[in-house]
Amino acid sequence: MSEAHMQDDALRWCKGVANVRPHRGIDRVAPQTLFDAEEAAALLVLPRAPFELARWSTRTVPPDIHVKVNKALYSVPWRFIAKVVEARESARTVEIYVEGTLVASHVRIEKGKQTNYDHYPPEKIAFMMRTPAWCRRRAAELGSSVAEVVDILMETNALYRLRSAQGVVGLADKYGAESLEAAAKRALDAGDPSYKTIKGILAAGLEDEKDEEPQSPPSAPAHLHGPERLFDVEVAQ
Repeated sequence: MSEAHMQDDALRWCKGVANVRPHRGIDRVAPQTLFDAEEAAALLVLPRAPFELARWSTRTVPPDIHVKVNKALYSVPWRFIAKVVEARESARTVEIYVEGTLVASHVRIEKGKQTNYDHYPPEKIAFMMRTPAWCRRRAAELGSSVAEVVDILMETNALYRLRSAQGVVGLADKYGAESLEAAAKRALDAGDPSYKTIKGILAAGLEDEKDEEPQSPPSAPAHLHGPERLFDVEVAQ
Protein backbone atom coordinates (compact mmCIF):
# COMPACT_ATOMS: atom_id res chain seq x y z
CA MET A 1 0.00 0.00 0.00
CA SER A 2 1.39 3.39 -1.00
CA GLU A 3 1.75 6.45 1.24
CA ALA A 4 -0.81 8.36 -0.83
CA HIS A 5 -3.33 5.51 -0.48
CA MET A 6 -2.86 5.46 3.31
CA GLN A 7 -3.38 9.26 3.52
CA ASP A 8 -6.62 8.99 1.52
CA ASP A 9 -7.89 6.20 3.78
CA ALA A 10 -7.05 8.23 6.90
CA LEU A 11 -9.05 11.20 5.65
CA ARG A 12 -12.01 8.98 4.78
CA TRP A 13 -11.94 7.41 8.25
CA CYS A 14 -11.78 10.82 9.98
CA LYS A 15 -14.71 12.22 8.02
CA GLY A 16 -16.88 9.11 7.72
CA VAL A 17 -16.21 7.38 11.03
CA ALA A 18 -14.49 9.37 13.77
CA ASN A 19 -16.30 12.66 13.19
CA VAL A 20 -19.82 11.23 13.05
CA ARG A 21 -19.90 8.70 15.88
CA PRO A 22 -20.85 9.77 19.43
CA HIS A 23 -17.91 10.69 21.62
CA ARG A 24 -17.92 10.02 25.37
CA GLY A 25 -15.69 13.04 26.04
CA ILE A 26 -18.32 15.49 24.78
CA ASP A 27 -21.45 13.95 26.25
CA ARG A 28 -21.78 11.41 23.43
CA VAL A 29 -22.19 14.16 20.81
CA ALA A 30 -20.56 13.58 17.45
CA PRO A 31 -17.51 15.85 16.86
CA GLN A 32 -18.88 17.00 13.50
CA THR A 33 -22.21 17.98 15.10
CA LEU A 34 -20.50 19.99 17.82
CA PHE A 35 -18.22 21.67 15.27
CA ASP A 36 -21.12 22.71 13.03
CA ALA A 37 -23.16 24.03 15.99
CA GLU A 38 -20.57 25.99 17.97
CA GLU A 39 -17.13 26.18 16.39
CA ALA A 40 -17.60 26.77 12.66
CA ALA A 41 -18.90 30.34 13.12
CA ALA A 42 -15.94 31.26 15.35
CA LEU A 43 -13.28 30.36 12.79
CA LEU A 44 -11.07 33.19 11.50
CA VAL A 45 -9.60 33.55 8.05
CA LEU A 46 -6.05 32.22 7.88
CA PRO A 47 -3.35 34.91 7.49
CA ARG A 48 -1.91 35.30 4.02
CA ALA A 49 1.64 34.83 5.28
CA PRO A 50 2.71 31.93 7.48
CA PHE A 51 3.44 32.62 11.14
CA GLU A 52 7.00 33.83 11.68
CA LEU A 53 9.09 33.02 14.69
CA ALA A 54 10.92 36.06 16.04
CA ARG A 55 13.47 36.91 18.71
CA TRP A 56 13.10 39.96 20.94
CA SER A 57 15.89 41.91 22.60
CA THR A 58 16.22 45.17 24.51
CA ARG A 59 18.74 47.82 23.51
CA THR A 60 19.68 51.39 24.45
CA VAL A 61 20.12 53.72 21.47
CA PRO A 62 23.71 55.11 21.39
CA PRO A 63 24.75 58.54 20.04
CA ASP A 64 25.44 57.10 16.57
CA ILE A 65 21.72 56.03 16.44
CA HIS A 66 22.54 52.41 15.52
CA VAL A 67 21.52 49.53 17.79
CA LYS A 68 23.13 46.12 17.54
CA VAL A 69 20.83 43.19 16.83
CA ASN A 70 22.63 39.87 16.55
CA LYS A 71 25.75 40.70 14.47
CA ALA A 72 24.41 43.72 12.56
CA LEU A 73 23.68 47.39 13.28
CA TYR A 74 20.36 49.08 12.49
CA SER A 75 19.50 52.78 12.63
CA VAL A 76 16.84 54.29 14.90
CA PRO A 77 15.38 57.84 14.64
CA TRP A 78 17.74 60.26 16.38
CA ARG A 79 15.10 61.51 18.82
CA PHE A 80 15.34 58.15 20.63
CA ILE A 81 19.03 58.52 21.52
CA ALA A 82 19.61 57.22 25.08
CA LYS A 83 16.14 55.62 25.09
CA VAL A 84 15.50 51.91 25.66
CA VAL A 85 13.99 50.19 22.62
CA GLU A 86 12.83 46.68 21.81
CA ALA A 87 14.13 44.94 18.70
CA ARG A 88 12.14 42.20 16.98
CA GLU A 89 14.29 40.04 14.71
CA SER A 90 12.58 37.67 12.29
CA ALA A 91 13.92 35.70 9.34
CA ARG A 92 13.49 38.64 6.95
CA THR A 93 13.13 41.86 8.93
CA VAL A 94 14.30 43.71 12.05
CA GLU A 95 11.74 46.02 13.65
CA ILE A 96 12.42 48.53 16.42
CA TYR A 97 9.67 49.40 18.92
CA VAL A 98 9.41 52.09 21.58
CA GLU A 99 6.74 51.41 24.19
CA GLY A 100 4.93 49.14 21.75
CA THR A 101 5.05 51.58 18.80
CA LEU A 102 6.98 50.66 15.66
CA VAL A 103 9.62 53.38 14.99
CA ALA A 104 11.98 51.67 12.51
CA SER A 105 11.97 48.72 10.15
CA HIS A 106 14.87 47.22 8.21
CA VAL A 107 15.60 44.28 5.97
CA ARG A 108 17.52 41.80 8.10
CA ILE A 109 21.21 41.30 7.27
CA GLU A 110 23.70 38.84 8.69
CA LYS A 111 26.34 41.48 9.47
CA GLY A 112 27.20 45.07 8.61
CA LYS A 113 25.09 48.21 8.96
CA GLN A 114 21.62 49.18 7.78
CA THR A 115 21.06 52.96 7.82
CA ASN A 116 17.99 54.98 6.98
CA TYR A 117 19.32 58.52 6.50
CA ASP A 118 15.92 59.93 7.42
CA HIS A 119 16.72 58.80 10.96
CA TYR A 120 19.43 61.49 11.26
CA PRO A 121 18.64 65.07 12.40
CA PRO A 122 18.08 67.56 9.53
CA GLU A 123 21.55 69.11 9.73
CA LYS A 124 23.16 65.68 9.58
CA ILE A 125 21.07 64.73 6.54
CA ALA A 126 22.32 67.85 4.77
CA PHE A 127 25.90 66.81 5.54
CA MET A 128 25.30 63.31 4.16
CA MET A 129 23.82 64.69 0.94
CA ARG A 130 26.84 66.91 0.24
CA THR A 131 28.87 64.28 -1.57
CA PRO A 132 32.22 64.92 -3.34
CA ALA A 133 30.33 65.30 -6.63
CA TRP A 134 28.00 67.86 -5.05
CA CYS A 135 30.98 69.81 -3.65
CA ARG A 136 32.67 69.97 -7.06
CA ARG A 137 29.47 71.10 -8.74
CA ARG A 138 28.77 73.78 -6.12
CA ALA A 139 32.38 75.00 -6.15
CA ALA A 140 32.25 75.47 -9.93
CA GLU A 141 29.21 77.70 -9.44
CA LEU A 142 31.09 79.86 -6.91
CA GLY A 143 34.19 80.55 -8.99
CA SER A 144 37.28 79.10 -10.65
CA SER A 145 39.50 79.55 -7.58
CA VAL A 146 36.97 77.88 -5.29
CA ALA A 147 36.69 75.03 -7.79
CA GLU A 148 40.47 74.67 -7.85
CA VAL A 149 40.65 74.54 -4.06
CA VAL A 150 37.99 71.82 -3.92
CA ASP A 151 39.74 69.87 -6.68
CA ILE A 152 42.95 69.96 -4.65
CA LEU A 153 41.13 68.78 -1.52
CA MET A 154 39.47 65.95 -3.45
CA GLU A 155 42.67 64.71 -5.14
CA THR A 156 43.52 62.26 -2.37
CA ASN A 157 41.44 60.74 0.46
CA ALA A 158 38.31 62.41 -0.87
CA LEU A 159 36.01 60.99 1.80
CA TYR A 160 38.45 61.86 4.60
CA ARG A 161 38.72 65.46 3.36
CA LEU A 162 35.06 65.78 2.43
CA ARG A 163 34.26 67.86 5.51
CA SER A 164 36.92 70.42 4.54
CA ALA A 165 35.51 70.69 1.01
CA GLN A 166 32.01 71.09 2.43
CA GLY A 167 33.32 73.76 4.75
CA VAL A 168 34.93 75.73 1.93
CA VAL A 169 31.79 75.90 -0.23
CA GLY A 170 29.71 76.55 2.88
CA LEU A 171 31.61 79.77 3.55
CA ALA A 172 29.71 81.32 0.66
CA ASP A 173 26.55 81.26 2.77
CA LYS A 174 28.13 83.62 5.32
CA TYR A 175 30.55 85.72 3.27
CA GLY A 176 29.14 85.58 -0.25
CA ALA A 177 30.44 83.97 -3.43
CA GLU A 178 32.55 86.95 -4.53
CA SER A 179 34.42 87.24 -1.24
CA LEU A 180 34.94 83.48 -1.10
CA GLU A 181 36.37 83.46 -4.62
CA ALA A 182 38.81 86.26 -3.71
CA ALA A 183 39.86 84.49 -0.49
CA ALA A 184 40.36 81.20 -2.34
CA LYS A 185 42.60 82.95 -4.87
CA ARG A 186 44.72 84.49 -2.10
CA ALA A 187 45.05 81.09 -0.42
CA LEU A 188 46.13 79.51 -3.72
CA ASP A 189 48.66 82.27 -4.34
CA ALA A 190 50.04 81.71 -0.84
CA GLY A 191 50.35 77.97 -1.49
CA ASP A 192 47.96 77.03 1.31
CA PRO A 193 44.52 76.20 -0.17
CA SER A 194 42.95 74.89 3.03
CA TYR A 195 39.64 75.55 4.73
CA LYS A 196 41.38 77.02 7.78
CA THR A 197 43.37 79.50 5.70
CA ILE A 198 40.42 80.60 3.57
CA LYS A 199 38.21 81.04 6.61
CA GLY A 200 40.95 83.05 8.34
CA ILE A 201 41.28 85.37 5.34
CA LEU A 202 37.54 85.97 5.26
CA ALA A 203 37.24 86.46 9.02
CA ALA A 204 40.01 89.06 8.94
CA GLY A 205 38.55 90.76 5.85
CA LEU A 206 41.79 90.31 3.91
CA GLU A 207 40.34 88.78 0.75
CA ASP A 208 40.51 92.08 -1.18
CA GLU A 209 43.92 93.25 0.04
CA LYS A 210 46.65 93.40 -2.55
CA ASP A 211 49.85 91.59 -1.89
CA GLU A 212 52.69 93.91 -0.96
CA GLU A 213 55.30 94.59 -3.61
CA PRO A 214 58.41 92.53 -2.96
CA GLN A 215 61.17 94.62 -1.41
CA SER A 216 64.62 94.85 -3.01
CA PRO A 217 67.10 92.54 -1.36
CA PRO A 218 69.11 94.18 1.43
CA SER A 219 72.56 95.45 0.48
CA ALA A 220 75.72 94.10 2.05
CA PRO A 221 76.83 95.50 5.42
CA ALA A 222 78.56 98.90 5.25
CA HIS A 223 81.95 97.60 6.35
CA LEU A 224 82.13 95.51 3.20
CA HIS A 225 81.83 98.62 1.00
CA GLY A 226 85.02 100.35 2.19
CA PRO A 227 85.77 103.19 4.62
CA GLU A 228 83.69 105.79 2.76
CA ARG A 229 80.54 103.76 3.47
CA LEU A 230 81.61 102.58 6.90
CA PHE A 231 82.47 106.08 8.26
CA ASP A 232 80.33 107.98 5.74
CA VAL A 233 83.31 110.12 4.73
CA GLU A 234 85.09 110.61 1.45
CA VAL A 235 88.52 109.08 1.06
CA ALA A 236 91.19 111.60 -0.03
CA GLN A 237 92.42 110.96 -3.53
